[in-house]
Amino acid sequence: MKDYLNVSGRIFDIQRYSIHDGVGIRTIVFLKGCALRCKWCCNPESQEYEIQTMTVNGKPKVMGRDVTVREVMETVARDMPYYGRSGGGLTLSGGESLLQPEFATALLHGAKDMGITTAMESMGYAKFEVIKGVLAYLDTYLMDIKHMNAAKHKEFTGRENTLMVENAMKIAQSRMCELIIRVPVIPGFNDTEEEIMQIASYADSLPGVEQIHLLPYHNYGEGKYEGLGRPYLLKDTPLPSQEKMNHLKDMVEKKTALMCQIGG
Repeated sequence: MKDYLNVSGRIFDIQRYSIHDGVGIRTIVFLKGCALRCKWCCNPESQEYEIQTMTVNGKPKVMGRDVTVREVMETVARDMPYYGRSGGGLTLSGGESLLQPEFATALLHGAKDMGITTAMESMGYAKFEVIKGVLAYLDTYLMDIKHMNAAKHKEFTGRENTLMVENAMKIAQSRMCELIIRVPVIPGFNDTEEEIMQIASYADSLPGVEQIHLLPYHNYGEGKYEGLGRPYLLKDTPLPSQEKMNHLKDMVEKKTALMCQIGG
C-alpha cells in the first residue's frame, strides 16, 4: 500500500494495556462507524461515523477524531516491550472496522511492519473482496456471530445475518488467519440452549476454527445512551448468571470439537 502511514481515518478511542480482544497485553483502536444497531451495544458512540458530543460525568465530551496511521502507530509503539513479553499486539475494534477498509488495512499493515501481531474484532459486514485486503495483514479475526436466524438477527440488530454468515465460511476457507467465533449471549435474544448450539454447530463446521467465545451480556454502556440523549432499549434486562454461562460452555464443548471460553 503506497504511503500507507499517511492514510487517515476516524477513531473514538485508543485503549492501552488491555488484556481482552486478543492474546496478551494489547492496544485497542476503536474505529467510528457501524452498519448495525444492536440493542445491547456497549459503545453507542461508535455507531455514527459523524463526530458527536456525549455527556460524560455531567460534562460534554467530543467523541471522534481524525488521525493518520502514523499518529496511531506512535501510540502503539510505546507498548512494544509489553507485546513482546506477553504475545500481545494491536487490535482493531469499533464500531465495524470494515466500514473504513483502507484505514483499517493501513493500520494493520503498520503493525506488521513493526513486527507487532494483529487482531480485529468484527462481524464481517463487508464484501469479501474488502475483507481479503484486511486479511493480508491480520493474525487473528475475532468474528461475532450473534444469531443464525436472519429475521431475529434483523429484529435485534437492524440487519439480517446472511452476509456475515457467508463471510465467516469464506474467511475460514481462505486460511489466511486464525478465525475465532464470538457470541454475545443476550437474554431474550440468543441465550437458549438451542440458539447457542445452532451458532456453535455452524462454528464447528468452519474449516480450521477451533475456538468459540461466549461473551455474557452486561449493561456497562447504559449510561452512554443517556449521555447521547438516546433510550437504552434493553433496560432492566437481567444479566446471565455464571451458572448459566458455565452450563452453555459445557454444552458446547460436549457437543462440538470446539474449545469454548467465557469472555474474550
